[in-house]
Amino acid sequence: MYTTRALQDEILRLKKENDICILAHAYQSQDIWEVADYVGDSFGLSQKAAAASQKTVLLCGVRFMAETVKILSPQKKVLLSHPQAGCPMAQQISVSQLTELKKSYPDYAVAVYINSTSELKALSDVCVTSASAVKLIRGLDNPNILFIPDCNLGAWVAQQVPEKNIRLVNGGCPAHAAILGAQVKQQRKLHPDAKLLVHPECLPEVTKQADYVGSTTGIMDYAKKSADKAFLIGTENSIVQHLQFACPDKRFYALSNECICTDMKLTTLMDVYHCVRGTGGEEIVVPEDVMLGARRSIEVMLGNG
Repeated sequence: MYTTRALQDEILRLKKENDICILAHAYQSQDIWEVADYVGDSFGLSQKAAAASQKTVLLCGVRFMAETVKILSPQKKVLLSHPQAGCPMAQQISVSQLTELKKSYPDYAVAVYINSTSELKALSDVCVTSASAVKLIRGLDNPNILFIPDCNLGAWVAQQVPEKNIRLVNGGCPAHAAILGAQVKQQRKLHPDAKLLVHPECLPEVTKQADYVGSTTGIMDYAKKSADKAFLIGTENSIVQHLQFACPDKRFYALSNECICTDMKLTTLMDVYHCVRGTGGEEIVVPEDVMLGARRSIEVMLGNG
């Protein structure tokens, strides 16, 4: 029988012994954060993986993130901590649907959110993150943009870049879309001095009421640097706990108790243990043609982000 601390110590020993770099997405639990080499958002983790000296990378997150790590580090062995950890948004548009959309809008550049499959990235002109989308789309030569798959993020980007003709597709993050504008009013009554920090995957009725709209990393950085002492957090609820650990002198409240990514919650500390000892996880393999196409769209982002 292990305690949390004893299991963490064993994971730390095994990852060093087996030359494994552990990446934990920000939505993972605190006990997993504490054994990770790097914690961050999906694209930031991919960049850390590419720069890491270890030959094996363990991604504690969801499948599209592990695929992105593999695309940017094809020479490394990449493991996904839980084989069933997917992303509902990444599955909302199929290759055949995007192919038909491109035929319907031949003069449009396709901007694909990083929360998508490698196959969709391979068919797109540029990959974007929540932090880079506005800058990247503003910098594209084409005035016509087909933005997939998150219509809420796309609508927020369209507000920031009104000079572009942005066509949206009906998709998005179920967890963030569960937050409603009425909940903002309810929570502001309970916490009138709290600043509202939300992710652009939230509904427009939520983002328009926010004091700050940004990526998960942006939300955390804002809260840490702010002189304010209370915050309503409009993103995956694990961020509330992480900020409580990081800023014990401040107060953090979940905007909605329904903003939970169940796929992220599949990975446990014991899963991480099995992965570093070689008895768990799934090795990620991306077909060569898909990898080349997806890397091209990501490199456009790297060159312009």
